[in-house]
Amino acid sequence: MKKIGFLSFGHFTPHPQSQTRSASDVLHQSIDLAQAAEDLGADGAYFRVHHFARQLASPFPLLAAAGAKTSRIELGTGVIDMRYENPMYMVEDAGAADLISDGRLQLGISRGSPEQVIDGWRHFGYASADDDPTGQAAARQKTELLLQLLDGHGFAEPDPRPMFPNPPGLLRLEPHSEGLRQRIWWGAGSDATARWAAELGMNLMSSTLKNDESGEPFHVQQATQIRAFREEWARHEHGFEPRVSVSRSIIAITSDTDRRYFLGGGDSEDQIGQIEGTGRAIFGRSYTDEPEALIEQLRYDTAIAEADTLLVTVPNQLGVDYNAHLIESILTEVAPALGWR
Repeated sequence: MKKIGFLSFGHFTPHPQSQTRSASDVLHQSIDLAQAAEDLGADGAYFRVHHFARQLASPFPLLAAAGAKTSRIELGTGVIDMRYENPMYMVEDAGAADLISDGRLQLGISRGSPEQVIDGWRHFGYASADDDPTGQAAARQKTELLLQLLDGHGFAEPDPRPMFPNPPGLLRLEPHSEGLRQRIWWGAGSDATARWAAELGMNLMSSTLKNDESGEPFHVQQATQIRAFREEWARHEHGFEPRVSVSRSIIAITSDTDRRYFLGGGDSEDQIGQIEGTGRAIFGRSYTDEPEALIEQLRYDTAIAEADTLLVTVPNQLGVDYNAHLIESILTEVAPALGWR
């Protein structure tokens, strides 16, 4: 059994054929798609975070709104770039959004992906040391502080003449959401960062891109990464069982509209490329086919087999109804045959 959710990049463009022509369109439709996915029986609604782009960027208003409109589905990010974040403010926003959703947030965080602008986090008022040109060390330091704050321990000395009465002892940030600390995920691009996430007690989020560390097919390398994460986790006493998610582009062709949009498209093979600051990278293949053929292809994806959660990327610019159809096709035509449901 696997949890199955969708992952939306939240693209919008004024192109006349786009169903999301503005930021308002994509925000409202993201909430509607979370509701539709919940009604279909999906387990998660996850959203990418990209700054300086015509995509979703500020996750907590969206997560809070989706939390208020749904009742069961998990709501998450994949991922928040910690270089841009103030951990103090983030804890307050995350705590509020998690309480609105009654504890359904699953926050994916990381150093982030290649940016739209040069050193974008510096425009947000953040700097990194000269020996940290990509901001990787700064992102990890902020993450470690975030995790400490989410534990809910008091750290700030109260004013002797406060405006409002205080509980005894040092004060923590409010609102505090109990349990959110165990629902933080790290987007790992390498085996080493996966082990680091396990050491700190974060769940593992692995996408369709990672460092090419062995020359093997993408799914094999990703399965190795997942095993490295679990082996490291077993060395620590975190007090809860970790979760692992993988992302995939999966389109089940079940209608003439599907064929017109997708048949013959996509990358049916892994791709190799270069990522600035990280070097050689491998991009996982897409899966686009009729359900029976799709089922046979997916049987051999070892990383999906290793993971407990599958996030399926959606073409959000095609609108809520069509994306709900794509999600339903996977849940009903593909997942049961593979034992995922």
